Amino acid sequence: MDRPLMIFSGQSNVPLAQEIADNLGVPLGKSSTERFANDCLFVRYEQSLREGDVFIIQSLTPPVQDHLVELLMMIDAAKSSSAARVTAVIPYYAYARSDKKDAPRISITARLVADLIQTAGADRVLTMTLHSAQVHGFFKIPVDHLSAELVIANYFATRVDQLENAVIVAPDAGDLKRASALARRLALPLAFIDKQRLSDTEVTSRGLVGNVKGKTALIIDDEVSTAGTLVQAVDVLKQNGAEAVYAAFTHGVYVGPAIERIEKSPILEVAATNTCLYKGQPSPKLQTLSVGPLFAEAIWRTHRGESVSSLFT
Repeated sequence: MDRPLMIFSGQSNVPLAQEIADNLGVPLGKSSTERFANDCLFVRYEQSLREGDVFIIQSLTPPVQDHLVELLMMIDAAKSSSAARVTAVIPYYAYARSDKKDAPRISITARLVADLIQTAGADRVLTMTLHSAQVHGFFKIPVDHLSAELVIANYFATRVDQLENAVIVAPDAGDLKRASALARRLALPLAFIDKQRLSDTEVTSRGLVGNVKGKTALIIDDEVSTAGTLVQAVDVLKQNGAEAVYAAFTHGVYVGPAIERIEKSPILEVAATNTCLYKGQPSPKLQTLSVGPLFAEAIWRTHRGESVSSLFT
């Protein structure tokens, strides 16, 4: 508790790191990352870290490998600079889908990334809405796993007219637990779509379980990447009589044809938190929800040695 609180940022999401630092009332730490002519990265802290309580904020967004290596180098450099404790704050944890061996001769990459972060010297990890909660178990160091449920619930409650005529929709059976929790919070009915994934970018929806006729459908999921699942879900909901469709995600990765698909879809709005930095063109269909204050509160409680369990939901 007597150690100085220090907040640093990798290159993946500096605006979120600055927002967190502003909420904490501390300056964003000074560090630099350079790229040599041979494509190797070089990381340096521009201030003393000795006996500091260091929090390094880095989302593992594209280019994932660059941001992962930069995070590992920042952790290693902080430990080598006599930081008292180093916490890796990873708002978006890539490779969380690779959490099991569901095909021959493949890597369980979520576990590999966890091993790398620990080997680099991290003492703790703070993250949000892992695609697979069991990734938490790949770490042998403390992991605080935050949820954006309250932020998303507030978005739906304040943005959607006649919320009492809405229904929460899980875009596939794997998201039922998350959708069910939000449905209970908002006191709304629940539906889900039976989905089959054909490839990394293509899915097919086989049917809807639940009633959306004449209702506003509110899709909830952990992340939107290529938006294939999303647009398929919207089509199924409209075919089954939904009057309007909104969607909210913790992580707006938006890669490949995602924005084009969303623009062509009859969905009214797609909201995502700022765990991932959106660098594309602004769109009236895209909304950004802030989780900076939530991360700031979690960091402050961790620094003070206080419980953060109440922030998980």
